[in-house]
Amino acid sequence: MKKRTLLLALVIAITFVGGIITGATLLPNKTSEKTIHIEKTAKSFINPRTKKLPKMDKAPSKVLIGYVQDFRDPNVVDYSKLTHVIFSFAHPTKDGGILLNGDAALKNLRTVVANAKKSDTKVMLAVGGWFHMNGGESYEYFKTAISNPVSRTKLVNELTSIADREHLDGIDIDFEHPRSKADAENLAAFAIELSAQLHPKNKELSIAVYSKIHAVTLTEIGFVVYEPSMFQDVDHVNIMAYDGQWDDGYHAANLSPYPFTEKIVNYWADLFDKNNLSKEKLVLGVPFYAQPEDPKVKQVSYGAIINQDPANAGKDTVSMNGTTYYYNGDATMKKKTTLALRSGFGGMMIWEVGLDSQGSHSLTGTIFNIIKDSNSEPTKYYTVKKNE
Repeated sequence: MKKRTLLLALVIAITFVGGIITGATLLPNKTSEKTIHIEKTAKSFINPRTKKLPKMDKAPSKVLIGYVQDFRDPNVVDYSKLTHVIFSFAHPTKDGGILLNGDAALKNLRTVVANAKKSDTKVMLAVGGWFHMNGGESYEYFKTAISNPVSRTKLVNELTSIADREHLDGIDIDFEHPRSKADAENLAAFAIELSAQLHPKNKELSIAVYSKIHAVTLTEIGFVVYEPSMFQDVDHVNIMAYDGQWDDGYHAANLSPYPFTEKIVNYWADLFDKNNLSKEKLVLGVPFYAQPEDPKVKQVSYGAIINQDPANAGKDTVSMNGTTYYYNGDATMKKKTTLALRSGFGGMMIWEVGLDSQGSHSLTGTIFNIIKDSNSEPTKYYTVKKNE
């Protein structure tokens, strides 16, 4: 009896265990997968693993470049709104040397550098300009210096040396203007040689260029010649989109009207596209001065116009000193800045920051705010999930 009872109990136990094993075996695979998924999700939640994001190109920030003349009080410049200040000018000599306008200019240069560093603003030195300190235009001095390989190399070395010595961030070439194919080739050779000295030192090279557009006919002007390949060797191409008042006689209204600027932007954008050059190098220049209808009267600064009446900020013409002046007010500056940015340009250039108004009507502030808004478009980030 005990044996039968023990045998019966053993059979029941085997049957029970077998049922459990069979049931587990016959469960749908979905249940098994679900259990594994939950377990791994829990581990991932406790100790997440990060997958490296794909490399995404960052859009370059736009520049706001302001020229400042060597006699200007360096303390009137609002460095916080500028990416670059270009101190103007170093004057080339025919044998490849450079001259500054005395100790006062050197002192101002050093103050500009000291002030700019506080705002992380770069400082460059412009060589050339329209007038030479020894009299007349700087064209003949500059042309002679860069036409000869010996004097050209000397000029490159002199500019590199002062950039190092005065802790500058680069050099700006302002050769006004190359008037022949030979001029263009010599300027290109100069840019190549200067670039080879500056870029390994992490210093920049920029060049100021003539607008190349006639303010009246709005067609290309041929008497200024550039070699497009030269622009590969510079970081910024500062387009002087002003002084159109001298085209076809004297007409002050042609200083820098919007349609004139629009043609200039289109010309340079097309030129760079055709030559496979980055339009980010292009920088649109605007005037901070007003041109008088009477050519015997001197130009006036935008700051002087605002000092007479702050309401003049909303205009492009004003009557002062018995004559009418033409300039670019706040609304026109906004339109021009927007035009440059929408055309793919790298930013804006000012001639000249010492002519600006202070305070709420500052044109530097107007341009800065447009650029800031364009630079602050939100960047979209995403996460790549990995199934485990």
